[in-house]
Amino acid sequence: MITIRHSRPDEGIRVIEIWRGAVEATHDFLLPEDRLALDEMVCSFLPQARPWLAVDANDYPLAFMLIDSGHMEALFVDPFFRGTGVGAALVRHGLKLHPKMTTDVNEQNSQAVGFYEKMGFKRTGRSPVDDQGRPYPLIHLRHDE
Repeated sequence: MITIRHSRPDEGIRVIEIWRGAVEATHDFLLPEDRLALDEMVCSFLPQARPWLAVDANDYPLAFMLIDSGHMEALFVDPFFRGTGVGAALVRHGLKLHPKMTTDVNEQNSQAVGFYEKMGFKRTGRSPVDDQGRPYPLIHLRHDE
C-alpha cells in the first residue's frame, strides 16, 4: 500500500538518495560536469524543500514530487521501485490538488515523456535548453482535467 505525505526534516538524505538513483537510471544523456553541477544545486535546496513523498507500508520513502503553484518541478522514483505505480500515485495526488498541473520534461528522457502522456498530459511547447541554459531541450506539458 502506498501513502502520500509531505516529507519530514529528517528525510532529506533519503530524498537525495532517491534523486541520485533516479538520475543515474534515467538521465544518461547528461554530461558528467552538468550532472555534478546539478547534484550540487539539488543538494543545496532539496532537503529543505518538503516534497510530497510516496511511502510504503513501513513509511519508507520510495519516490518524491515537488509542486510549486500548480507546476510539478520534480518527480523522481527510486529505481528499485520504477514501474510499481508510485510515480503515478504521486501524479494523481498532484492532479487532485492542481487539476491543470503543468510540468517540463527533458526531451532526451523518452520514458518520462511517455509516462506523462500516458497520465493524460499534452504537449504545449518545447524549449531548446533547460532552466539553467544547458543544451537539454525541455518538453512543456499540461494536464487538462
